[in-house]
Amino acid sequence: MSSFNLDVYMPVLILVAFAVIMVVGVLVVGILVRPNNPNDLKLSAYECGEEAVGTAWSNFNIRFYVIALIFIIFDVEGALMFPVAVVFKKFNEMGEGTVVLASLLLFISILIEGVVYCWKKGDLDWVRSYQTPEAEKKEVN
Repeated sequence: MSSFNLDVYMPVLILVAFAVIMVVGVLVVGILVRPNNPNDLKLSAYECGEEAVGTAWSNFNIRFYVIALIFIIFDVEGALMFPVAVVFKKFNEMGEGTVVLASLLLFISILIEGVVYCWKKGDLDWVRSYQTPEAEKKEVN
C-alpha cells in the first residue's frame, strides 16, 4: 500500500482549473462584448495628444537610457539598505552587529565604487563633447 495520497492536491487543482476558466471566460466575454470598428485614427500611434510626426525609427541619445539605468540601479540598491538598518539593533543584541555593519559598509563601498566608475567614464556628464582630446588641445593652444 502506498503512502502517497493525491487527494491532498485536489483543492489546488480545483483552484487552478477555476483560475483558467475565469481567465478564458473573461477573454471570451471581452471578444463578444466589445465593438470592432477600427479606423485610421484608432490605429495611429498615440503620443500624449501630440500629432505623430516622422518615422518612429529615429535615433535617441543613449545617455537618456544610461542615466535612467544608473538611477534605477542606485535607487533600488539604496532601498535595499533600509531593511538592514531596521533590524540592525536586533542583530547587535545577538552579537552579530559587526558582521551586519561590515556587510553594509561593503555594500555601500561597492555602490560608491560604481558611482566613481560611472563618473570617471563620463556617463554622468549630461553634455559631453564629441571632439577627440587632440582636437580639444588644438583649440586651447
